[in-house]
Amino acid sequence: MRRGVGRLAAAAVVALLAAGTVTGCGGDEPPARGVAAELPTEAPVEQPAAEEPVDAPADPPSEQPPAVQAMGGRPSPGASASSAKPSAGRPGAPRRPVKALTETKAPPAPKPPVAGCKPHYKGTAATKAQVKKALTDAAGKTYWPSSAPEIKVPLNLVKATAWQESGWQSNIYACDTGVGLMQVQPPTAKFVNDRFEKQYDLDDYRDNAVLGANYLAWLTKKIGDSHFGSDYRLDVSLCTPELTSCLLNAVIAAYNVGPGNVAPDCDDGGNPPCDPLPLRIPNEAYVYNVRALMTECECLAF
Repeated sequence: MRRGVGRLAAAAVVALLAAGTVTGCGGDEPPARGVAAELPTEAPVEQPAAEEPVDAPADPPSEQPPAVQAMGGRPSPGASASSAKPSAGRPGAPRRPVKALTETKAPPAPKPPVAGCKPHYKGTAATKAQVKKALTDAAGKTYWPSSAPEIKVPLNLVKATAWQESGWQSNIYACDTGVGLMQVQPPTAKFVNDRFEKQYDLDDYRDNAVLGANYLAWLTKKIGDSHFGSDYRLDVSLCTPELTSCLLNAVIAAYNVGPGNVAPDCDDGGNPPCDPLPLRIPNEAYVYNVRALMTECECLAF
């Protein structure tokens, strides 16, 4: 979902990754993000929490980044900006839409952080084992079983996003209202719940994981339809060094700053289908960090 504990390139190799902040999913306006130094110096001791199943959402009705370091997390040794950048491969340049867009609404703009505010902890933190299971279960769901069952949210993308956003901390609350794990903000949670007719609880780490993964799936459908001809593959092999070359980069960027800032809809005043405005990636460092964490995050070994 969007926005979180501090958001959102830099030119040098180490500077690129160091530029990454623990951020969250965003809306239509990229907010100024806080820095990792705002985080509490110590997190509460992890304590076991009871496991409860989460029902799968139904198909819709119609050198390490400083923020991660501050929370005790880091990509595995050897992570670098060069390894984080999109790999060369089969071009995935934006294509004309092949059908009318059905996802015409977007989440509200994110709430900006409060000056001088420090994120805080509330309640008992889920253990890493519990978080791993929650993220794995969330990634394993099919969010569009009827209209787009081929949409799958890669597990390493879900894990990396949660690590970038919160360092897998389930009980950390950001000044911009982002909650835990994938730093979903309440307006985003409401948007996803309303869109899919669900009632996931943002404060429950299991539901939080589902909300985050569900939002990634929604972004995949939204941007896949508008800019990639309904090709929903979140495939690294489709990415070239050009950031706008693949859906994966666009989805990662939009999770942070919102789809309106990454994949603008048509500007001709008419109704889809029409040619959308070009893709843009305003948060390169965030994309590079998440891409690096998808292969080099220590969380992948948990």
